[in-house]
Amino acid sequence: MNVLFIGDIVGSTGRKAVKEMLPELKKKYLLDIVIANGENAAGGRGITSAIANEFFNIGIHGITMGNHTWDNKDIFEFIDDEARIVRPANYPPETPGRGSTVIKANGYELLVINVMGRVSLPPLACPFSTTDELIQQAGSAYPCVLVDVHAEATSEKIALGWHLDGKVSAVVGTHTHVQTNDEVILPHGTGYVTDVGMVGSREGVLGMEREAILRRFKTQLPVRFTPDQGYWQFHAVLLDLDEQSGKTKSIKLIRAYEDEIIFA
Repeated sequence: MNVLFIGDIVGSTGRKAVKEMLPELKKKYLLDIVIANGENAAGGRGITSAIANEFFNIGIHGITMGNHTWDNKDIFEFIDDEARIVRPANYPPETPGRGSTVIKANGYELLVINVMGRVSLPPLACPFSTTDELIQQAGSAYPCVLVDVHAEATSEKIALGWHLDGKVSAVVGTHTHVQTNDEVILPHGTGYVTDVGMVGSREGVLGMEREAILRRFKTQLPVRFTPDQGYWQFHAVLLDLDEQSGKTKSIKLIRAYEDEIIFA
């Protein structure tokens, strides 16, 4: 099973990059399932129903979220009814939406789990025990399991990767928007990368317009952050999963740039 996980999509620049890159990647890598983190897709904060449907229509099968899940209030109108979107599972039980879902596409099934870290982020339930509970509930029904760990601290992501080695197919980190060069298959077969990176402007700061960010750092005054409109970058990770054992057979980082297409 060839699975592409796309890093945090930021604003209209990120959406443009996905539209341009995905057809080529599908052809090049014979993709079976495509998952993307969409928590920054609507103006850098949250997601709307229209944008989610835009993603589904271009061939993204599932969307994970994070700490900006609730920033666009439109989400409360559709998240309970849209099984292809998962928000962090360690939110309180009464929170709208779901923390895991089964994506079915091209004859394959992939259990997708989304959890959020607790270091420098809201103090949600433990991501370690939350993921364990969801895996236990699923039992052996779904050999292939992908976990999106939306977290600030690299140490927390790495620790969760080791904790889940052999329990899931892959653990991919999101949130920091900077792709890390540490992709690996852990000893018991779990594919891991600390951060997949982002899809958005390479000329801003983490996809946002840089002048506002610079003013914030230099003055400590509140500013309005808006997505940058410069040349885009596209970051993702390609996973080849064994559909029987659920183990990762190979893991490969994808990097491409609007002004200089490079696959790494």
